[in-house]
Amino acid sequence: MTGASGYVGGRLVPRLLDAGYDVRVAVRNPQRLRDYPWADRVEIVKADLTVAGEVTAAVEGVDVLYYLVHAMGAGGDFEKSESLAATTVATAAKNAGVSRIVYLGGLHPDGPLSPHLRSRAEVGRILLDSGVPTAALQAGTVIGSGSASFEMIRHLTEVLPYMPAPKWVRNFIQPIAVRDVLHYLVAAAELPPEVNRTFDIGGPDVLRYGQMMNGYALEAGLKQRPIASLPVFTPWLASQWVNLVTPIPRALAVPIIASLQYDCVVRENDIDDFVPLPEGGLTGYRRSVSLALGKERAGEVETSWQDSSVYGAPSDPLPSDPQWSGHTVFTDLREKHTQASPAELWRVVEGIGGENGWYSFPLAWAARGWADKVVGGVGLRRGRRNATRLGIGEALDWWRVEELDRGRFLRLRAEMRVPGPAWLELTVTPDHEAADPDAPGAVYRQRAVFFPRGLGGRLYWMAILPFHGVIFAGMARRITLTAEKNTAARAAAPTDGQSAPSNRS
Repeated sequence: MTGASGYVGGRLVPRLLDAGYDVRVAVRNPQRLRDYPWADRVEIVKADLTVAGEVTAAVEGVDVLYYLVHAMGAGGDFEKSESLAATTVATAAKNAGVSRIVYLGGLHPDGPLSPHLRSRAEVGRILLDSGVPTAALQAGTVIGSGSASFEMIRHLTEVLPYMPAPKWVRNFIQPIAVRDVLHYLVAAAELPPEVNRTFDIGGPDVLRYGQMMNGYALEAGLKQRPIASLPVFTPWLASQWVNLVTPIPRALAVPIIASLQYDCVVRENDIDDFVPLPEGGLTGYRRSVSLALGKERAGEVETSWQDSSVYGAPSDPLPSDPQWSGHTVFTDLREKHTQASPAELWRVVEGIGGENGWYSFPLAWAARGWADKVVGGVGLRRGRRNATRLGIGEALDWWRVEELDRGRFLRLRAEMRVPGPAWLELTVTPDHEAADPDAPGAVYRQRAVFFPRGLGGRLYWMAILPFHGVIFAGMARRITLTAEKNTAARAAAPTDGQSAPSNRS
C-alpha cells in the first residue's frame, strides 16, 4: 500500500489486516508510522514513489498494490510530479508481476477539468494502461470524522449564521461515507483478473452543496442557514474565504473547491455487479454526518485530514548537532527547574496546543496564526486529534510531531509560512541536583531552532527576536507553574477515584 499515512490509507490498513491479508506499506519516512496502532502488524519499507529502485524493491512479491497518494496542494508542478510517481509505480508493478492495482480517484464529468481533477484522472489512466489489471474507483466527496470535506462543511456551517456563497453551492454532488469507500477498497482486492476499468462509487443521496451544509446543521442541532449564491465568488476568492473561516489551509481548500465547480455524480453503478452492497446498504448523507459527529465528540477520530503532509512544508528532520555542520542557525534556549514531578510536567508538555493553548501571550499566538492563514498557511486552528496524547507525524496547530520519546522529549517541526525551516524541542528530565532527594522535581528545557533562508530569513529572525523574551520565556514559566499546580493538586486529592486535575491553562 502507498498512502498508508493518509486519511483513507490509515483506515484501510487495519481493515485489510482484519480481512486476513499480509500488508506491506511503502512510505518516504517510516518513522511517521511508528505510533500507528497497526504499525507492528505490517511490514514497513522506505520508498519515494518517484525513485524507481526504491519502488521496485517495495513491490517485489506483492499481489495487490493500493495506490492512495494524491498531492493535495497548490504547487505549480504537482501534475508533473504525480504523473512521474504513477508512471514509476505502474512500471515497477508490471515488471514485478503484480496481479492487481487498486486506485482511489474522484468523480468527475467529461470535458475540461480543474488541474487537480485532471491530474487524478491522468493518474488513473496511467495505471489502467500499465498492463496490470487495475480497478480505478472514482469516489464522490468523502464524509467521515476528520475528512477535509466534512471539516470544511462543519466549520462553514457552525461559524456563519448566514452564508454568502459561490454559485457552485447549487451544483449536484453525490457524497459517500468513508466506511463505504473502505468497503469497496477491501473488496476490490478480489476482483476477477480480467477487470481493468474505472468504477463510479457514491452514496445514495444526490445533493446540492448548500443542502449538504444545511443537512449538517440539522444533525448538529443548529438552525438551517440562509445561503445566497453570489456570482462574484470566483474559486480563488472562495478558497481565500475557506482558508480564513475554517482550519482548512488554502493549499487544501483550492483542490476541494476546484472539484465543486462541476456536477460530480455517479453515472454508472457497475460496481454492483462485482461487489455486494455493505450490510444494511449504503450510508445516507445525514447518517454519515451523524456518525462523524459521534466519533469526534467521543474523541475517536481514527485518521484526519491533518495527517496529510502540507505541500511546501519542510519534510526533512532536524540535522544532527553539533552546530549543524556549517549552517547558519539561530536558537532560543530556555531551562527551568521545577518542583513538579517529571510525570506531571510531561503531561503538560504532551497536552500542549489545541484547546490547551501554548501557555504564553495567547493574543500573540492568535495573531501569528491569522497572519499565517492570510498568506495561505495552515494557521493555528488546525488543532490536534487527541487532547492528551500525541503521535509521530500528527499535526499540532501549525506544527507537526517529528520526534517523540514519551515522558522525555518532543520535537515539533513548523509548517507555518516562514523563510526557513524551524523546530521547537521540549525536554523533561528528573532534577538530580534538587535539594530534596525524596522529591527531586524536574528540569524543563525548551529550544527553538531556525535555519534562515537567505537575507529574508535573517531579517525575519531579527524582527521577532524582541518577542522571544515574552513568548518563549513566558511559555517555559507557565508550563512549569501549571505542572507544579497539577502536582500539588494531585497530591492533595483524595484517592477515591476522583478525576485527576486538568493541565488546561
